[in-house]
Amino acid sequence: MDTLKIAKARLQGQVRLSGAKNSGLKLLTASVLTDEPVEIYNSPNGLLDMQVHIKMLNKMGKTCAEADGYLKILENNINPELLWDERSIRNSLLILGTLTTRFGKGKVPLPGGCKLGERKYDLHVMILEQMGAKVWEEDGYLCTKANGRLQGGDIHLSMRSTGATENAILCATLAKGTTTVWNPHIRPEIIDLITMLNKMGAKIKVFGQKCIVVEGVKKLSGVKHRVIPDNMEALTWAIGAVVTNGDVEILDFPFEHLEVPLIHVRESGMKFYKGENSLIVRGGEAYPIDISTGPYPGINSDMQPLFAVFGAVSQGESRIIDLRFPGRYGYAKELAKMGMDYEIDGDLLKIHGGNPLTGATVTALDLRAGIALVLAGLTAEGETTIENTWQIGRGYENLHDKLNGLGVKI
Repeated sequence: MDTLKIAKARLQGQVRLSGAKNSGLKLLTASVLTDEPVEIYNSPNGLLDMQVHIKMLNKMGKTCAEADGYLKILENNINPELLWDERSIRNSLLILGTLTTRFGKGKVPLPGGCKLGERKYDLHVMILEQMGAKVWEEDGYLCTKANGRLQGGDIHLSMRSTGATENAILCATLAKGTTTVWNPHIRPEIIDLITMLNKMGAKIKVFGQKCIVVEGVKKLSGVKHRVIPDNMEALTWAIGAVVTNGDVEILDFPFEHLEVPLIHVRESGMKFYKGENSLIVRGGEAYPIDISTGPYPGINSDMQPLFAVFGAVSQGESRIIDLRFPGRYGYAKELAKMGMDYEIDGDLLKIHGGNPLTGATVTALDLRAGIALVLAGLTAEGETTIENTWQIGRGYENLHDKLNGLGVKI
């Protein structure tokens, strides 16, 4: 899927959420910590990033058996060096952590993923070095070597980083002694990872946003685990229903993971009702929004392109500021090709909404920018051509089928 053509449409019908991308990837990584079978249910295998990770596991010596929404991971002879010449993903940093804590060494390709401002990996290096590993770059790879087991201790994160929190947890599970991770980013995907690790025999306790305490164990066992629903996909369909004046029931909706975003969209015109295990969005009128991204339970940085489309179709000025990735507004230039009026004032994005959007040829600069363009295309007069849409496939499973099921012709 490299180019997608879409026309104005009203979203109508039911859609069932897939397993969360940002959880499923980390659960695959956690499978490296054990030589026993790992079975994952509600697994979003169709995502491009999941396919890359599955291939990486196979390359390392795991055997992955896929079915619809199911993945079974077995181990043969695993190699702590992941020699890889295809597209990399940012999860390679976490793979490095699991290899190092289990085998005392590791080698992975330098991370890929969306380029969102300065996404360096200094925190990941700090964690590994603080736990006793030597870390260096070599010919496009990131390498580690430890003298025996990693050593537990106090890890102080300078910012609430999701990836660094995850890597610290993964490294600490098999480390010697107790590790305390201070200033962690606690969010649903991290709780899902911790839940699975504890089922595998890890000893992890969470003390809110204060700290996570991990008592290292010598070995982890196999596990059966179900991935939580994708809250980003949930918010996508909810906002899509409003901007297209649609009528959509979103099945398996994770209410407890989206309390703050739902407050914002409800106060900004969304009309929704709670079903037994679903959210029913019956259109509404988009009002201007003012949001600032921040750590969970706030509005995640990934969500702000969706809110930008919400603001573009509303009458009045909307304002967005991204405190996690300042200046992550490249998608605004693409939306401007469709008629969105905006300006950037320092780190603040101002959207002068209410101008009718029209179809144009635009580019998905990254995953979340890409899905925002899809929603914009559903509100625009004429045909919209979105290029580079493989990016969307990294995070939205069965997008064609789900859009078709909601009455959209692609």
